[in-house]
Amino acid sequence: MQHTTPLVITISRQLGCGGSFIGQQLAKKLNIVYADRDIIGHVAQKFSILEKEVVSRDEKIISLWQSFLQSITRGPDAYIPRQPVAPTDRELFEAETEIIERLATERSVVIMGRCGCHILREHPNHFSIYLHANVAFRTERVQQLYNVSEDGALRMIVENDKRRALYYHTFTSKEWTDARQYDLCLDTGKIGIDSSLSIILKYLENILVE
Repeated sequence: MQHTTPLVITISRQLGCGGSFIGQQLAKKLNIVYADRDIIGHVAQKFSILEKEVVSRDEKIISLWQSFLQSITRGPDAYIPRQPVAPTDRELFEAETEIIERLATERSVVIMGRCGCHILREHPNHFSIYLHANVAFRTERVQQLYNVSEDGALRMIVENDKRRALYYHTFTSKEWTDARQYDLCLDTGKIGIDSSLSIILKYLENILVE
Protein backbone atom coordinates (compact mmCIF):
# COMPACT_ATOMS: atom_id res chain seq x y z
CA MET A 1 0.00 0.00 0.00
CA GLN A 2 1.01 3.61 -0.57
CA HIS A 3 1.59 5.75 2.49
CA THR A 4 1.48 9.21 0.90
CA THR A 5 -2.32 9.39 1.15
CA PRO A 6 -4.62 8.84 4.14
CA LEU A 7 -5.63 5.35 5.21
CA VAL A 8 -9.32 4.80 4.50
CA ILE A 9 -11.25 1.86 5.93
CA THR A 10 -14.76 1.18 4.66
CA ILE A 11 -17.05 -1.20 6.51
CA SER A 12 -20.12 -2.86 5.02
CA ARG A 13 -22.09 -4.77 7.61
CA GLN A 14 -25.27 -6.69 8.30
CA LEU A 15 -27.48 -5.41 11.07
CA GLY A 16 -26.61 -7.03 14.39
CA CYS A 17 -23.12 -8.27 13.55
CA GLY A 18 -21.26 -5.60 15.52
CA GLY A 19 -20.19 -3.42 12.61
CA SER A 20 -20.66 -0.06 14.29
CA PHE A 21 -18.84 -1.15 17.44
CA ILE A 22 -15.94 -2.56 15.42
CA GLY A 23 -15.76 0.58 13.29
CA GLN A 24 -15.69 2.84 16.34
CA GLN A 25 -13.03 0.74 18.05
CA LEU A 26 -10.90 0.64 14.90
CA ALA A 27 -11.00 4.42 14.66
CA LYS A 28 -10.16 4.75 18.36
CA LYS A 29 -7.25 2.32 18.31
CA LEU A 30 -5.82 3.76 15.08
CA ASN A 31 -6.45 7.33 16.27
CA ILE A 32 -8.36 8.25 13.12
CA VAL A 33 -11.78 9.72 12.37
CA TYR A 34 -14.95 7.62 12.60
CA ALA A 35 -17.25 9.06 9.93
CA ASP A 36 -20.90 8.23 10.34
CA ARG A 37 -22.83 11.05 11.96
CA ASP A 38 -20.44 13.50 10.29
CA ILE A 39 -21.67 12.42 6.87
CA ILE A 40 -25.29 12.77 7.98
CA GLY A 41 -24.59 16.25 9.32
CA HIS A 42 -22.94 17.44 6.10
CA VAL A 43 -25.79 16.08 3.97
CA ALA A 44 -28.43 17.70 6.18
CA GLN A 45 -26.62 21.01 5.93
CA LYS A 46 -26.29 20.75 2.15
CA PHE A 47 -30.03 20.26 1.65
CA SER A 48 -31.11 22.42 4.61
CA ILE A 49 -33.02 19.57 6.23
CA LEU A 50 -32.97 18.03 9.69
CA GLU A 51 -30.46 15.29 10.47
CA LYS A 52 -33.30 12.97 11.47
CA GLU A 53 -34.68 13.24 7.92
CA VAL A 54 -31.33 12.09 6.54
CA VAL A 55 -31.20 9.24 9.06
CA SER A 56 -34.69 8.09 8.04
CA ARG A 57 -33.51 7.90 4.41
CA ASP A 58 -30.00 6.57 5.07
CA GLU A 59 -29.07 3.61 2.81
CA LYS A 60 -32.69 3.26 1.67
CA ILE A 61 -34.60 3.55 -1.57
CA ILE A 62 -37.93 5.34 -1.10
CA SER A 63 -41.14 3.85 -2.46
CA LEU A 64 -42.70 4.69 -5.82
CA TRP A 65 -45.46 6.57 -4.02
CA GLN A 66 -42.96 8.69 -2.11
CA SER A 67 -41.11 9.35 -5.38
CA PHE A 68 -44.37 10.51 -6.95
CA LEU A 69 -45.06 12.89 -4.09
CA GLN A 70 -41.55 14.29 -4.45
CA SER A 71 -42.00 14.81 -8.19
CA ILE A 72 -45.25 16.78 -7.86
CA THR A 73 -43.77 19.05 -5.21
CA ARG A 74 -40.91 19.81 -7.61
CA GLY A 75 -42.97 20.57 -10.71
CA PRO A 76 -43.95 24.08 -11.92
CA ASP A 77 -47.59 23.44 -10.99
CA ALA A 78 -46.81 21.94 -7.62
CA TYR A 79 -49.72 22.39 -5.22
CA ILE A 80 -48.24 20.92 -2.05
CA PRO A 81 -46.24 23.64 -0.26
CA ARG A 82 -42.97 22.24 1.01
CA GLN A 83 -39.86 24.11 1.95
CA PRO A 84 -37.25 22.93 1.49
CA VAL A 85 -37.91 20.23 -1.12
CA ALA A 86 -36.74 16.77 -0.03
CA PRO A 87 -33.79 15.46 -2.08
CA THR A 88 -34.22 12.40 -4.27
CA ASP A 89 -32.38 9.13 -3.58
CA ARG A 90 -29.93 9.97 -6.35
CA GLU A 91 -29.27 13.44 -4.94
CA LEU A 92 -28.67 12.02 -1.48
CA PHE A 93 -26.29 9.39 -2.85
CA GLU A 94 -24.36 11.94 -4.90
CA ALA A 95 -24.09 14.26 -1.90
CA GLU A 96 -22.79 11.44 0.31
CA THR A 97 -20.39 10.35 -2.43
CA GLU A 98 -18.95 13.87 -2.62
CA ILE A 99 -18.49 13.98 1.15
CA ILE A 100 -16.95 10.49 1.31
CA GLU A 101 -14.50 11.29 -1.49
CA ARG A 102 -13.50 14.53 0.19
CA LEU A 103 -13.00 12.87 3.58
CA ALA A 104 -10.83 10.20 1.95
CA THR A 105 -8.46 12.83 0.55
CA GLU A 106 -8.27 14.95 3.69
CA ARG A 107 -7.66 12.49 6.54
CA SER A 108 -7.44 8.88 7.63
CA VAL A 109 -10.95 7.70 8.33
CA VAL A 110 -13.31 4.79 8.99
CA ILE A 111 -16.44 5.05 6.83
CA MET A 112 -19.56 3.02 7.57
CA GLY A 113 -21.74 1.70 4.74
CA ARG A 114 -23.16 4.04 2.07
CA CYS A 115 -21.46 2.10 -0.74
CA GLY A 116 -18.12 3.39 0.54
CA CYS A 117 -16.21 0.34 -0.66
CA HIS A 118 -17.45 0.98 -4.21
CA ILE A 119 -17.05 4.75 -4.14
CA LEU A 120 -13.43 4.48 -2.96
CA ARG A 121 -12.45 1.36 -4.91
CA GLU A 122 -9.70 3.28 -6.74
CA HIS A 123 -8.32 4.97 -3.62
CA PRO A 124 -4.68 3.82 -3.18
CA ASN A 125 -4.90 3.37 0.60
CA HIS A 126 -8.40 1.97 0.82
CA PHE A 127 -9.10 -1.15 2.85
CA SER A 128 -12.61 -2.64 2.60
CA ILE A 129 -14.28 -4.93 5.13
CA TYR A 130 -17.52 -6.89 5.04
CA LEU A 131 -18.93 -8.11 8.35
CA HIS A 132 -21.68 -10.70 8.58
CA ALA A 133 -23.06 -13.29 10.99
CA ASN A 134 -25.73 -15.96 11.25
CA VAL A 135 -29.30 -14.94 11.96
CA ALA A 136 -29.38 -16.38 15.50
CA PHE A 137 -26.35 -14.32 16.56
CA ARG A 138 -27.72 -11.18 14.95
CA THR A 139 -31.19 -11.67 16.40
CA GLU A 140 -29.85 -11.92 19.94
CA ARG A 141 -27.77 -8.76 19.54
CA VAL A 142 -30.62 -6.78 17.95
CA GLN A 143 -32.92 -7.80 20.80
CA GLN A 144 -30.41 -6.47 23.30
CA LEU A 145 -29.50 -3.31 21.39
CA TYR A 146 -33.03 -2.20 20.51
CA ASN A 147 -34.99 -3.83 23.34
CA VAL A 148 -37.35 -5.68 20.99
CA SER A 149 -38.83 -9.17 20.95
CA GLU A 150 -37.29 -12.04 19.01
CA ASP A 151 -39.94 -11.66 16.28
CA GLY A 152 -39.35 -7.92 16.19
CA ALA A 153 -35.59 -8.44 15.86
CA LEU A 154 -36.09 -10.92 13.02
CA ARG A 155 -38.33 -8.47 11.17
CA MET A 156 -35.75 -5.72 11.58
CA ILE A 157 -33.00 -7.97 10.22
CA VAL A 158 -34.99 -9.10 7.18
CA GLU A 159 -36.13 -5.57 6.33
CA ASN A 160 -32.68 -4.08 6.86
CA ASP A 161 -30.97 -6.71 4.69
CA LYS A 162 -33.45 -6.08 1.87
CA ARG A 163 -33.06 -2.30 2.09
CA ARG A 164 -29.27 -2.35 2.09
CA ALA A 165 -29.11 -4.89 -0.73
CA LEU A 166 -31.49 -2.81 -2.88
CA TYR A 167 -29.66 0.43 -2.10
CA TYR A 168 -26.27 -1.06 -2.93
CA HIS A 169 -27.43 -2.65 -6.17
CA THR A 170 -29.26 0.51 -7.28
CA PHE A 171 -26.14 2.66 -7.11
CA THR A 172 -23.38 0.16 -7.91
CA SER A 173 -25.07 -2.55 -10.04
CA LYS A 174 -23.32 -5.03 -7.74
CA GLU A 175 -24.45 -7.44 -5.06
CA TRP A 176 -23.86 -6.13 -1.54
CA THR A 177 -22.90 -9.60 -0.22
CA ASP A 178 -20.43 -10.45 -3.00
CA ALA A 179 -17.18 -11.16 -1.14
CA ARG A 180 -15.03 -10.51 -4.21
CA GLN A 181 -15.32 -6.73 -3.82
CA TYR A 182 -13.94 -6.68 -0.26
CA ASP A 183 -10.40 -7.07 1.07
CA LEU A 184 -11.55 -8.98 4.12
CA CYS A 185 -14.82 -10.72 5.06
CA LEU A 186 -15.41 -11.88 8.63
CA ASP A 187 -18.18 -13.89 10.26
CA THR A 188 -18.40 -12.11 13.60
CA GLY A 189 -20.86 -14.70 14.89
CA LYS A 190 -18.28 -17.48 14.61
CA ILE A 191 -15.15 -15.48 15.34
CA GLY A 192 -16.57 -13.14 17.96
CA ILE A 193 -16.70 -9.36 17.80
CA ASP A 194 -13.55 -8.72 19.87
CA SER A 195 -11.59 -11.35 17.95
CA SER A 196 -12.79 -9.88 14.65
CA LEU A 197 -11.48 -6.49 15.74
CA SER A 198 -8.11 -8.05 16.61
CA ILE A 199 -7.91 -9.81 13.24
CA ILE A 200 -8.59 -6.56 11.38
CA LEU A 201 -5.96 -4.69 13.39
CA LYS A 202 -3.40 -7.44 12.79
CA TYR A 203 -4.17 -7.48 9.08
CA LEU A 204 -3.76 -3.72 8.86
CA GLU A 205 -0.51 -3.91 10.79
CA ASN A 206 0.83 -6.44 8.27
CA ILE A 207 -0.15 -4.54 5.13
CA LEU A 208 0.95 -1.15 6.42
CA VAL A 209 4.52 -2.34 7.06
CA GLU A 210 4.92 -3.87 3.61
